[in-house]
Amino acid sequence: MKHYIGFATAGSIMTMIFLAISNYLTTPDTIWFIYPCLLLLLWPTTMYVVIRKTYKSYSVFCSLMFISLLVFENYKDSPDVPWFLYAVYPIIWWPVFMYLGRKAALMRVALIGSLCTIIYYALLNIILSPQYPWALYPAFLVIWWPLSLYHGKKKTFVSFSIQAAILISIFFIVVNAVSSPNTIWAIYPIFGVLWWPLSMYFYVYRRRNC
Repeated sequence: MKHYIGFATAGSIMTMIFLAISNYLTTPDTIWFIYPCLLLLLWPTTMYVVIRKTYKSYSVFCSLMFISLLVFENYKDSPDVPWFLYAVYPIIWWPVFMYLGRKAALMRVALIGSLCTIIYYALLNIILSPQYPWALYPAFLVIWWPLSLYHGKKKTFVSFSIQAAILISIFFIVVNAVSSPNTIWAIYPIFGVLWWPLSMYFYVYRRRNC
């Protein structure tokens, strides 16, 4: 297997050099060779990880690589807007989950992770783009993590449907009030959502009485 890793490493380096020279000779004003080089870098790295089973280190390496690419792209094309901050946060959770292992399924991890996510994007919203409270959307999505985990372990599916319907209704009401307060449209999706707990209740009731 060492020969395979050596072959992959030598082939990747040789191809990277070729792409860098081609970039410099043909289009020196546009740096494009970096993108295929990142993929080529994953070739020997992935082979090494599969052989050594160092998956945690691999997640850290890949996360740092992708974050570096995003930072490079950000400051190359639009240095005035640090948009890479929006994408960095979910990438960081990959190695975090890898190192947590089975603990990632714990309720306290879900609560802490959800709270950190809400705070992180709320701060970005306030600091970078306070014109519209878009942090509502990631906050709504991430709340489902502890909610689903809790009811999944307890197997309280009727309660889950009721609480989820309330959560969805609150979300639509808030979005309606923030985005278009002069048009009351939230009642339409809320009406559709109410059928979820209603059908769950009658399904369980019928099962108990059959």
